[in-house]
Amino acid sequence: MAQLPKSIQNLINEFAKLPGIGPKTAQRLSFYLLKQPQIDVQALGSAVSQLQKNIIYCSICHNMAEKNPCSICSDSKRDKNLICVVEDSLDVQAMDQIADFRGVYHVLGGAISPLDGIGPENLKIKELFDRLTMSKGIFDIEVILATNPSLEGEATAMYIAKQIKNHPPAGEAGNSKFKNVKVTRIGRGLPMGADLEYADEFTLSKALEGRREY
Repeated sequence: MAQLPKSIQNLINEFAKLPGIGPKTAQRLSFYLLKQPQIDVQALGSAVSQLQKNIIYCSICHNMAEKNPCSICSDSKRDKNLICVVEDSLDVQAMDQIADFRGVYHVLGGAISPLDGIGPENLKIKELFDRLTMSKGIFDIEVILATNPSLEGEATAMYIAKQIKNHPPAGEAGNSKFKNVKVTRIGRGLPMGADLEYADEFTLSKALEGRREY
């Protein structure tokens, strides 16, 4: 069986590491690039090599950005008292398609998944609580839990809601320290097991309208 040149095989192997890319697709992509003008291939290589160099994470919402704070957190027209909690940056892009949502976001960086060794301490949940604590007693805040409608997303939403409702100040018993925080969950416009990034604007809009107190 004829062997491919090493440079092509290396590229096929790298493409095959990407999600949703199998060996055949990786091979087609590699041969496609081989036929393109060198300047186009160089532009692609430059974009890939610069990806992690130019991307930072907002210190407020933890969304990917090119400046800190990000353009959403620094937008004076955004309602800072309406915080939409999502799993990752792709979900921010999906939710922000909704023209009538003018709140801000908080990116957790995933969902609680004990089987994968991911607990609350591995996500940006503490940062969310710190963010709410800084606003304590100043304004009424709504936290919209927009984690994916999967088992992991539901577990994450339940954990956050429980902590906000039942977390008393240090050394005290009883009421939550987040008295000014209302917790809602996006409605069931999204089917169980679906990801936000694949939902259309209408479905997301209906899910947002149908949110309920958690």
